[in-house]
Amino acid sequence: MQSKFTEQDTERYYDEEDITYRSFWDPEGSLHWGYFDETTGDDFLTASRHLNDIMLARSGIDADSVVLDLGCGNGNTTNWLVQQKSCHVTGIDLSGVRVQNAIEGAAMLPADIASKLTFKKASATDLPFDEATFSHVWSQATIYHVHDKHAALAEVYRVLRPGGTLVLDDLTKPNAQISAESQKHVYDRLLFDTPFSFAGYQEGLKGHGFQIEYAEDLAAHLGKSYEKLGEMAKAATEAGQGDFSYLVEAYGYMVAAVESGDLGWAHYVCKK
Repeated sequence: MQSKFTEQDTERYYDEEDITYRSFWDPEGSLHWGYFDETTGDDFLTASRHLNDIMLARSGIDADSVVLDLGCGNGNTTNWLVQQKSCHVTGIDLSGVRVQNAIEGAAMLPADIASKLTFKKASATDLPFDEATFSHVWSQATIYHVHDKHAALAEVYRVLRPGGTLVLDDLTKPNAQISAESQKHVYDRLLFDTPFSFAGYQEGLKGHGFQIEYAEDLAAHLGKSYEKLGEMAKAATEAGQGDFSYLVEAYGYMVAAVESGDLGWAHYVCKK
């Protein structure tokens, strides 16, 4: 299944919206959802960092790893991976604005960290790397935006070394048929569609040769993330940081879509 939205649509969306997300999601530009538990409470940014910790612990990344960050955004998590494990990481993203932000951010880091970082503007469906280049591929909240998800998974498999690891989280579509409200206010607003339910994603990964080592349905955490983001958008509006009332409404639709089963989120760890 190919999305009706194109890579150019996605690139334009994130080039234009990056500054909005930075204004109240996270000024540093670490833009993904959170994993909430007793260690995070209701704090969204703490929960976002907690997801990083969980994924890293399950990834097996160490100092000898050569990692591809697929959908690196502004490079914050890419940089964090190097700081945590002293590994080499290459970040790619479709948004030229975010890749430039990542390059500029890396230039501000100590030389020993910056030397292990590379950033490129590239498509997930046509990765500019040789076969078996990477020991790990890391991807957060990215593949749902790719217009041809099967092509992206095939490319990830190609650039991974034998025995390599893919660790990712991504949106899922629990119901094949979704409401008109969810279509308009969730899927069309974020310019995506997906053929994958929680189980269907696993079948898709297996179809490209991956072995599933871990799978977790994160829908409840997605709903909680958008609940907290709605509160943050409302607070930012009331504080005079900008008019984000349209996002308060949009995030309400996201919560409703999760609760109705029209939208999901999942985490997988796979081996080649």
